[in-house]
Amino acid sequence: MPVVDNAIYSEGSRILTLSTLEETRTRLDEHPEGFAWVGLFRPTPEEADSLISQFDFHPLALEEAYKGHHRAKIERYGHNLFVVLRPARYDDGREKVEVGEVHLVVGPNYVITIRDAESPDLAAVRRQLERHPDLLGLGPQAVLYAVLDRVVDEYVPVLEGIENDVDEIEDQLFAEHDDDRLSRRIYALYSEVADLGRAVHPLVTVLEWLHRGYEKYGVDQELQRRLRALHEKVMFVHDRARSSQQLLDKALTVHATLVAQNQAGIAQRQSEQMKKVSGWAAVLFAPTLIAGIYGMNFEIMPELKWPWGYPMALAAMIAFALALYAIFKTKKWM
Repeated sequence: MPVVDNAIYSEGSRILTLSTLEETRTRLDEHPEGFAWVGLFRPTPEEADSLISQFDFHPLALEEAYKGHHRAKIERYGHNLFVVLRPARYDDGREKVEVGEVHLVVGPNYVITIRDAESPDLAAVRRQLERHPDLLGLGPQAVLYAVLDRVVDEYVPVLEGIENDVDEIEDQLFAEHDDDRLSRRIYALYSEVADLGRAVHPLVTVLEWLHRGYEKYGVDQELQRRLRALHEKVMFVHDRARSSQQLLDKALTVHATLVAQNQAGIAQRQSEQMKKVSGWAAVLFAPTLIAGIYGMNFEIMPELKWPWGYPMALAAMIAFALALYAIFKTKKWM
């Protein structure tokens, strides 16, 4: 059974713990002053149909909740408020942001929470609210606030893990490293931060939408204050995520520049080496040419019988070599 917890609350206290949705609907009618909170984990299609029949869900709301894979958003279907949240956790070893999905359907006297992952721990949210009956007594919207607050709080360690990895990348940029591996790391982390941003950014709109409905739907003043504080927290998280993304963007640009400079330096050093090799080859070419000519063993050759022929050949070799060396040295090839 995907029903994790099922209870009816009145004046901030749990008064009934129930096992079936049918029983919840029946007993809720007996306590018009209370509200039901049903927690589901990956409900089956049959239980989805039961939710429609027992809690008068709008079919589109439940259809969206069952399909999943949404961006964070908020929509109203009749008297139902449908909210999608994207909780996240960070696997530091793999440098990967794991994003889940939580759906809430908030009605006048009930709230249904549907999640598809272990995070966030909604049982802990329920226990925390039960320790604060003054807040829980504000009804289903208090549950919505508490779940929102837990999701946003869990973004903080994700950001801390990302920021720590960004610091490591900044240290590696100007140290000796594997350029290819570092490029892949920066790009992969940039993608993970973008995933987190897609989870966080829509929450700004969600809270602004709730703010616009304070007067129309009679939201309690205390809950309004808490939601405004939560909005500020979301903006802080959003700005940190955007800052990390900008830093990674700059790191990627700097890394590309450093790689290009490094490659240019290697090419320049190779060019200098080629100049030296070419220069020495030219210096040695002239003596080799003269020695090769006089080594052909012909009988009739200029100065072959001349007493100064051999010293002259040696002198020519040395002169040509020194002249070429001086030329290449002047041009800084050697």
